[in-house]
This record gives sequence, structure tokens and C-alpha cells, in this order.
Amino acid sequence: MTETCAPSRAQFLTDRLGRPLRDLRISITDRCNFRCPFCMPHEALGFRYRFLPREDILTFEETARLVRIFVSLGVRKVRLTGGEPLLRNQVEKLIAQLSAIPGVEDLALTTNGFLLAQKARALKDAGLHRVTVSLHSLDAQVFGRMNGRGFGPQRVIEGIEEATRVGLGPVKVNVVVQRGVNDEEVVALARFCKERGYIIRFIEYMDVGSLNHWRLDDVVSADEILQRLSAVFPLEPLPRGYGDTALRYRYRDGGGEVGVIASVTKPFCGDCTRLRLSAEGKAYTCLFATEGYDLKALLRSGASDEEVRQHVIALWRRRTDRYSEERARKEARPARKVEMFQVGG
Repeated sequence: MTETCAPSRAQFLTDRLGRPLRDLRISITDRCNFRCPFCMPHEALGFRYRFLPREDILTFEETARLVRIFVSLGVRKVRLTGGEPLLRNQVEKLIAQLSAIPGVEDLALTTNGFLLAQKARALKDAGLHRVTVSLHSLDAQVFGRMNGRGFGPQRVIEGIEEATRVGLGPVKVNVVVQRGVNDEEVVALARFCKERGYIIRFIEYMDVGSLNHWRLDDVVSADEILQRLSAVFPLEPLPRGYGDTALRYRYRDGGGEVGVIASVTKPFCGDCTRLRLSAEGKAYTCLFATEGYDLKALLRSGASDEEVRQHVIALWRRRTDRYSEERARKEARPARKVEMFQVGG
């Protein structure tokens, strides 16, 4: 197996729209202990649903090998997702392997937070830099309905507190906003995070996958979210950082930051530098993709690092994905898209 190394700036790989490959999201399991209707609706993915068998999932060593290859092509940020990544047995061992790879400048993890309090210290000690936690409501009934299990938010809040205590911060809190479900809590959630120093990200409800019965009428736009916030907390815009999907704002009183991810009403396809890797080793060049490219098959057929690298180069160079822009112009054609729990959102 050939060792890989980080590229010079001149070697960065770009797609057909000139977008570099800089960010890698890795789904390390398709399993989850929640059944959020917008991601894993219970009626389609109940507790008898057959998830991937262990032998079909990338091993830690295979994952680390692919990360080294991606780093050689320009990836600098790596995020572990799921399903729920903390369900992956001994996930901290994978984090230790990835944190030791030269060129990985930012190693993060997105979680529903249910297991975070008991895992935070081990994650930090293994080399994880930060976490993003989903917290869609502070109301026990609403939160229980949104996670599909009836769980209240307290255990997630305790996980966020522990992550902050051990140094996995500043913690980002993700909120998917759905009209008639949790949209009346926008201000309350912002206040909760502002008072505690967390960075909140409100996310427009997206048509990821084909199972969540998405309707445009259920979307609360970024403009509406910002109007509600600004009526209580005066805001001023911040510049968009590299790889940041959020429209960022700071509170004028100096009390922190808030962001809105407006994939539906303000698409940012032109700035997308992300590739997603599913738990079974398929590479997806868009969150709304209909098919993936099987890298695991290459690894297990005995391909060298350079052979895998050349396949990734070819995949990225032919990339033209811009689904959200096409949706906004009503050009997107209905298709069976990969589900969010398979590629990690």
C-alpha cells in the first residue's frame, strides 16, 4: 500500500464547476437510536428494519486509509456522522486513527447527543476537535415527537454541557425548523444557546431522501427565521467562512453567533466542497445524489492507494451537482435520492 501525502496548493482537485474537494463527511453507521420523521421516519424504518451487516461496513482501517487518500487530494476537514455515530462500537479508536493523519486540520462529529455525556471525554482524549449536536426543541412533547421515540431533551442537553466541559467546543447546535412543529421555538432556542455560549444553526427543512414526505409549505425560510430573531436579538452579518454552509450573524450586544442554513431558499451549490462517504464505502458527490460510487469494492479487490486515488480524481472531475439550485429554479426532477441517514446530512 502506497503512502499518500498532502498536495501543494497548485494540486487541489476541482470539479467541472471549479469547486475544490476540501471537506469529507463520513457516515460510520446507518443505525440510529432516534426515528426523526425528517430523516428516518418510523413508518418506513421501524425497529425491525434491517440495517447493514457488520461485514458490509467499512472497518476503521479502511476508513483511515480512504481519509489519507482524500487528504492527498486536498481534503482538510473531516466530519463523522451517521446514522448516529456514537452507536459505532469503540468510535474513539477511529477518531484516534484519523486525528493522527497529517493534513487533517479539523476533525468533528455530528450527533443527536443522546450518548454524548458518557462519551465526551473519550472522544476528546482520542483527538476529536469539536461536536455538533442536534436539538430541535426544548419542549419535551415536541422533542419527543421530533425524535420519534418520545425522548425528552434533558439527556441531550447534558451531553452538550459535558462536551463543553471537556473542551469539544464551541459546540454547535443544529435545529431543523418545520412549520407547525417547532418554528415557534426559534427565539427560545436562540436564547438558550446565546446564554450558554453555544453556536446555533437553524436549518431549513430539506427534501433529502425520498421517505420524509417533504413539502415546500413545511419550510420556514431563512428570511422568516431571521426576522423572528431580529425582533428580539438585533443581529449583524458576519462574513461566510471557508466551507461554511451557514449564513452567519452575530448578536450586536456581543453575545455570540447564530447561523441559518438556507439550502432551499438561498442555495449555495456554487460553494460546495463536500464529498460524502457512506458506511458501506460509497462516495456521494451531493447530499441529494441518486447513486454513489463504490470505493469499498476497490479497497477489498486489492487496489493500491494510487489506483483508488485515480478513481476519486475521475469521480470529482466529472462532478456537476447543483440540485438545490435546480430545485430553486424548478428544474430538479423527482428521483429516488439517497436517504440522509445513509450519508449523514
